[in-house]
Amino acid sequence: MRKIVLAFLLASLLEVGKVPSVVNASRAGETDIPAGVTQNEVTLNFPESATFQLSVDHPVEIKSVILEYGNEQQTCGNVVAKAFPQFTTGTSVHTEWTWEMVQTPLPPGSKLWWRWRIIDTNGNETVTDTQTATWLDNAHRWQTVENGDFLRLHYYRGDQSLINTLSQAAAEGLKFNEKQSGLKADAPIDIYIYANNNDMKDAILYEPSWAGGQAYPDQNIVIIGISPDILDWGKDAMVHELTHVLVGHLTFSCLGDVPTWLNEGLAVYSEGKLDQQSQNQLNDAILNDTLLSVRSLSGGFSEVSDKATLSYSESYSLVNFLIDAYGQAKMTDLLVALRDGTTIDEALAKTYGFNIDGLEQAWRQSIEAQPHAVSAGLTALPTPTFVPTIIPIFGNSKAAIIQVTLTPIPTSSASAQPSQAVPTQRGRPPLALTLILLAMCCIFILLAGIFIVSFIVSRQNNKGGDNVK
Repeated sequence: MRKIVLAFLLASLLEVGKVPSVVNASRAGETDIPAGVTQNEVTLNFPESATFQLSVDHPVEIKSVILEYGNEQQTCGNVVAKAFPQFTTGTSVHTEWTWEMVQTPLPPGSKLWWRWRIIDTNGNETVTDTQTATWLDNAHRWQTVENGDFLRLHYYRGDQSLINTLSQAAAEGLKFNEKQSGLKADAPIDIYIYANNNDMKDAILYEPSWAGGQAYPDQNIVIIGISPDILDWGKDAMVHELTHVLVGHLTFSCLGDVPTWLNEGLAVYSEGKLDQQSQNQLNDAILNDTLLSVRSLSGGFSEVSDKATLSYSESYSLVNFLIDAYGQAKMTDLLVALRDGTTIDEALAKTYGFNIDGLEQAWRQSIEAQPHAVSAGLTALPTPTFVPTIIPIFGNSKAAIIQVTLTPIPTSSASAQPSQAVPTQRGRPPLALTLILLAMCCIFILLAGIFIVSFIVSRQNNKGGDNVK
């Protein structure tokens, strides 16, 4: 049963404009402040900074205070950041330290944690309990609605009908992913729904103005700006970002990576069939033999609008082909293989019996496209660029759920023929001429060397004659 509860105590401090919010350690961590510690709190100046403050009285002079801090997220190991704030030594100490988020920006809803290590002149060490606080603004009166064990929708505006619609769409998205793609939620996912794109932009740093939604798999967080007039877009975009979280959790590893076409293809696949505009563009690319190669889709997508849209449509088509032809279980096996550190070529060969080039040929045959001409060398791929979902331009069009990357990548030539795989000598100087020029260069260098040596010897002889005189 759905129930609405008050999500955050921060909202009680709502004032005009942005006001820093103070979270006391005893409330954040639900523990008592240790004896001698009179102040242990964090002041949130969202989204710029968080300032940790400590006041302590001790029977022995304090010589060292260390702040250990971080945020709760998936990592490859235990990561503990340390800060060494300045203070005046003595038995009564007050100190503070500010975590500047402009250096390490965190998404809204992140869970901050901290503790203090206090060492006196006798070498005795006191460690405070680990405390937590939610990194979130206090400009909105946030409320929360839960749907099952794995969905928490946080919102501050919108009637009950709107929130129920979004909650149901998210739940259906989770069910679809589990049944069709084998992607299961293994921990609660927090979705922060901003009333519009401007409010969402105010809550994040370093995101482009066109950003409409963003997934943070490491923190199990999705943020998105949805107003009632783009509700259809919002439902699809929310499921799209949820899928990124599910893929990120299943494939989390410090060994491997998921190619962009697979990650984005699964996200678009979770929305349902392609909208008519995207399907028409894909059909035209098939008819005109202008499809992008699968290898070129493994890195960041093009920043050119038409190519970006086609990249998403092709990615959907690739994922749809793999699931339709080989089943959901194979898709799960592929993702697990990538998690275990195998390359995409190795993972495909292990799961389906072909590499990327084999996938390309099988996929093209299934959609009745021209065979792909494989180039002599592999295309160099840059690191994929993680990009947010853009806001729709004209309302609730599925076609608006495309993303633009800031890192264009080179593609292998689609017009190259197999007979052209062996490079020709056209445009290069003949071999004989090359050898003649090389010999002349060597002779020139030799003569220059002889001249320089002769000059040095002559100078030395002249100096010797002067000394005799």
